[in-house]
Amino acid sequence: MRRNATRRDASSATSENDYVIRIFDDPGAIDADAWNALVDEQASATPFMRHEYLLALQLSASAVEATGWQAQFLAVFDGNELIAACPLYLKEHSYGEYVFDWAWADAYQRHGLAYYPKLLNAVPFTPVPGPRLLARDAVSRRVLLRAMRQFASEAKLSSAHVLFLDDADQEAARAEGWMMRSTVQFHWTQPGDSPYRDFAEFLARMQREKRKKIQQERRRVAEAGVTFETFAGTAIGDAEWDFFYRCYRQTYREHHSTPYLTRDFFARVAQSMPDNWLLFVASRGGKRIAVSLVVIDPLRRSAFGRYWGAVEHVPLLHFEACYYQPLQWCIANGYVRFEGGAQGEHKMARGLLPVRTASAHWLAHPQFSQAVADFLEREGAGVADYLDELNERLPFKAPIDPG
Repeated sequence: MRRNATRRDASSATSENDYVIRIFDDPGAIDADAWNALVDEQASATPFMRHEYLLALQLSASAVEATGWQAQFLAVFDGNELIAACPLYLKEHSYGEYVFDWAWADAYQRHGLAYYPKLLNAVPFTPVPGPRLLARDAVSRRVLLRAMRQFASEAKLSSAHVLFLDDADQEAARAEGWMMRSTVQFHWTQPGDSPYRDFAEFLARMQREKRKKIQQERRRVAEAGVTFETFAGTAIGDAEWDFFYRCYRQTYREHHSTPYLTRDFFARVAQSMPDNWLLFVASRGGKRIAVSLVVIDPLRRSAFGRYWGAVEHVPLLHFEACYYQPLQWCIANGYVRFEGGAQGEHKMARGLLPVRTASAHWLAHPQFSQAVADFLEREGAGVADYLDELNERLPFKAPIDPG
């Protein structure tokens, strides 16, 4: 899948400055401190965009050319200073993205055109909204988008995509004429005006039938003899990580698939960013039977549900491990946000409310670009109607301040 555009230097100019734009097929060649400084400047930064996380994906062979993720990280320099950057990949498929464009690829194939490889700006296997265009200002953010489009054009790629981008990135993408696409996720947010003091108060503000359902689900798990241990940071030892990975593999095996992430990936991030991991371990009869892994951001008081698995079936254990335990922990520890992952309307009945997420797309072929634009307009109207419908049946007694 290698393209001539790899490991190249190219000049790009705006009306304000002349920049040097470089493509790196090894993210380790980019200065980690400079990259992370850009991350820290972003209002909606998450741990997933940190250099350590992205590098671990590469070094662990989780997101590499052999798995369909060829790194082409984009960096913009003003002299020797890194002023903007983003994680780019050449993709030979659309797995691990959670924004589904398989139909677009099929349409290209039916017309004798190649959709793959395509250019993708995303965190592999991670449907968490946040900054994808790491930039000091709006001007350099748009420079990144122009450089992406130039790279895709020169390499004769079908398209370029930015997934789960934040508000600032969306504004830049619209200004550059990219097509916007919306999806829906479900997030919990601590009310800004009257935060929950504990999980009991969180339940008390829910509609009666929703509250009773959660209480019944939790009671059934407890009556099954299940107890939980919580491990954070360096308290997650090798034994816990090994058991987690056993459960993680089991989840994929049950869906007749293979894990995206290697055991080495988790070993690396456990060492390089230990403060960002939280593990809930379920046991029954003295035996560990399930886990739920959460990424936490102590600085921004945010948490992100990521992976779950079990080696023994217990009804309703998934809800307890993946939603109730993390929410209870977040409230007790002063966290203000918990994201439960991609999709899943069932999360709303458990206190996670609908939010719109966004992606941006550029297609080189004019006719296909117009066809996709027409499709996205219809799809977007449907997503807006769906959000309106969801907001009419929120699980709380009265509308709450999202914070």
